[in-house]
Amino acid sequence: MQQQIYDQLGRPLRDLRISVIDQCNLRCTYCMPAEMFDHNYRFLQPEALLSFDEIEQLVTIFASVGVEKIRLTGGEPLLRKDIDVLIARLKAIQGIHDIALTTNGLMLPKYAKKLKEAGLHRINLSLDAINDEVFQAINGRDVKTAPVLKGLDAASKAGLKVKVNMVVKRGMNEQQVVPMARHFKNTGHILRFIEFMDVGNVNGWGESSVVSKQEIYNMLSEYMPLEALKPNYYGEVASRFRYQDGGGEIGIISSVTDHFCHTCTRARLSADGTLYHCLFASDGYSLKDLLREGTTSYEMKQHIMNKWNNRSNQYSALRAHQEEKKPNKIEMSYIGG
Repeated sequence: MQQQIYDQLGRPLRDLRISVIDQCNLRCTYCMPAEMFDHNYRFLQPEALLSFDEIEQLVTIFASVGVEKIRLTGGEPLLRKDIDVLIARLKAIQGIHDIALTTNGLMLPKYAKKLKEAGLHRINLSLDAINDEVFQAINGRDVKTAPVLKGLDAASKAGLKVKVNMVVKRGMNEQQVVPMARHFKNTGHILRFIEFMDVGNVNGWGESSVVSKQEIYNMLSEYMPLEALKPNYYGEVASRFRYQDGGGEIGIISSVTDHFCHTCTRARLSADGTLYHCLFASDGYSLKDLLREGTTSYEMKQHIMNKWNNRSNQYSALRAHQEEKKPNKIEMSYIGG
């Protein structure tokens, strides 16, 4: 029987983001910079990852306490062998109504059809520039935009809904905001701009690198007038806008300058089976260890409920008031964003 649990600020638990692997085939500068994630870097061994059986067991428990949406992330989740098999198993869980996946798109031509047939509903595709030179400088693997756009087309043809995510960082790609909007306008794909966030410890974040929601809005509206839209649902992270000429919709995710902590309904399960209650968390607790120690599903449910009931995380709301930034935050490549 499903029940809904709430934290100390009255926020329900509705979304679970699961990182299925910590490896990636790109080395984007704001996530997995090549100088740190080089050939000497030790990624998690297969036995350190949650198995599909363990993920299915945990999602069944989370569904029983109110989780309705699952997002599979990485690293690059399509590097996890037989990810379509996992999707099919998760789709069969009572209470799970929406399964999405975040990807860089490079492997979608091979897997999009299988993902759709397995039960995947949506894709969030990461693309931080439409200009090849800018994109190549960001992704650390000299990859041009064409393979990503080919992946987008494959996903769309397979019947998957696609949103495109662009992280905007000053000095990296802010000049690409308008060209990206022009490229995706009238395509039916929603483009979402994401303020550069202080996730992890290796991306060199500083407030001066943040291109704010207001700046992005101003850039766009100068050439393509916008009007605001209401949220689709409680806890939606993007502020929604549509082009006044009917050319579609864009979103801006502003966790730095216009936070949405007060409606955050998300928990995150890292690649090594650790649960975090905030994207910017330093500490989590290992559900993998509990499972492998023989904790029963009933005991696990009580543990998860107790932890969420005592949750009070609101890092972005407090960021400006902190004298020192939180040290040793979990890296994006472990938690998926």
